[in-house]
Amino acid sequence: MKFFRRALLAAAVTAAVATPFAALAQDIKPRLIRFGYGLNENSNQGRAVKLFAEQVEKASGGKMKIRAIGAAALGPDTQMQQALIGGAQEMMVGSTATLVGITKEMALWDTPFLFNSAKEADVILDGPIGQKVMDKLQEKGLVGLVYWENGFRNLTNSKRAVTKVEDLDGIKLRVMQNNVFLESFKTLGANAVPLPFSELFSALETKTVDGQENPYNTILSSKFYEVQKYLSVTNHVYSPWIVTVSKKWWDGLSKDEQKVLMDAAKASRDFERQDTRAEAARALGDLKAKGMQINELTPAETARMRDKLTRVNATIAANVGMDLWTDTQAALGKLRGGK
Repeated sequence: MKFFRRALLAAAVTAAVATPFAALAQDIKPRLIRFGYGLNENSNQGRAVKLFAEQVEKASGGKMKIRAIGAAALGPDTQMQQALIGGAQEMMVGSTATLVGITKEMALWDTPFLFNSAKEADVILDGPIGQKVMDKLQEKGLVGLVYWENGFRNLTNSKRAVTKVEDLDGIKLRVMQNNVFLESFKTLGANAVPLPFSELFSALETKTVDGQENPYNTILSSKFYEVQKYLSVTNHVYSPWIVTVSKKWWDGLSKDEQKVLMDAAKASRDFERQDTRAEAARALGDLKAKGMQINELTPAETARMRDKLTRVNATIAANVGMDLWTDTQAALGKLRGGK
């Protein structure tokens, strides 16, 4: 009988202790993380954000959940960057070019014809040079996690085929809100107009601008073929995206939570690059099938374009710092077999 009473008492105590904790566990809500991006859900950007969200939820056992918000619903890149710095938003992925006003070293990635291939870009971005540039963001209230691929940028417009530099004369060309892009296209003869990406389709449709420049994937997913007739393959800039988080918010996470996000970011980077490159290989054919007239610049015309931009490159080198510029050129020379 004594044993029976003790068992009942022990059970009662266990229930009394367990019930509040069980209830408390049920009341704990997952950490909700707003992840903003500019393209639509069906884009390469959207697919990679979805994979990132799945990885985070799985690795955290549901304790961390990503709320993916695309189509620039949280504003253009510049607005989201300020929201991250102020701690009003947790995460985003966007262009490195729109960060130049915050961290001048980011202008390195805007250098015309910096990379000859995606392989070169991967090695530099994922290596010590890419990390050095990314680390500069922390001084401004942001933390960079990984670089994704936007891709090699090409020209589209509604006026004429661009087969030589002179064909750019007078074309109203939308560029990112970035001085390097502005100066580059002014130097090439275009009437460069800075405009947020979220306003671009409407501007093309209403002829506020004649053209724009983006990778094949973005041209396709954003349906620019509906308002643009000519696509000129120039590969003038390799454009990365960067996954960033609010430093205010990041510093409040545990080491385990930070690791979950970093591991998921690396997995999403590898997926996104593979997905983007596979899509780019198909996209050019899809754009042609949708009626775009496509031409490729000859090597001689590409060389003329590159030569015209020499002064722009010198300005970039001065702005990002000669040590960073020299280290980058040395690393590229080594990759290309230089001594």
